[in-house]
Amino acid sequence: MSVFGEDLAAEIGRRYGAPVQIMHLKHGIFDDASVSVIASDTVCEIGRLSGQIPDVRRFRPNVVVRLLRSIPFQEDDWVGGVLSFGEGDDAPSIAVTMRDARCAMVNLDPDSASPTPAVLKAVVSANRNNAGVYGTVTRIGRLVVGQSIFLSSRDRFCLAAASDSSV
Repeated sequence: MSVFGEDLAAEIGRRYGAPVQIMHLKHGIFDDASVSVIASDTVCEIGRLSGQIPDVRRFRPNVVVRLLRSIPFQEDDWVGGVLSFGEGDDAPSIAVTMRDARCAMVNLDPDSASPTPAVLKAVVSANRNNAGVYGTVTRIGRLVVGQSIFLSSRDRFCLAAASDSSV
């Protein structure tokens, strides 16, 4: 079947149980910014507070980091800084532009789509509805699992390592 053909739309609609429309988006779709980053400690804390098994897929990040100091919601402090992935003047980097205000999508189980409202309630009560950060690419390059990540503002220091669950 053609990816954007009527036959595929009809088959998906049949399986879904309602009509669907296939759209082609030239540059993809982003919630709010081009890069979403979340720390594994934040995901684990939300899982603990909501009584759910932590599942990073609920948060749809581009990058998952493992922090050197386990502090959930530490990403809030990164806003206004620059994350550099690796060392050197040519290291890929993003400017951290804003906290990631979460919506009801985090409630949906990635495997079954079953809603669990306790997840968003945990984000709201623990961190005023924020989990992770958004950023804008300032230098392109390759990210590697396990590489050091540096946060630059006034001081440059090692913050984390790219997690093996990075996406």
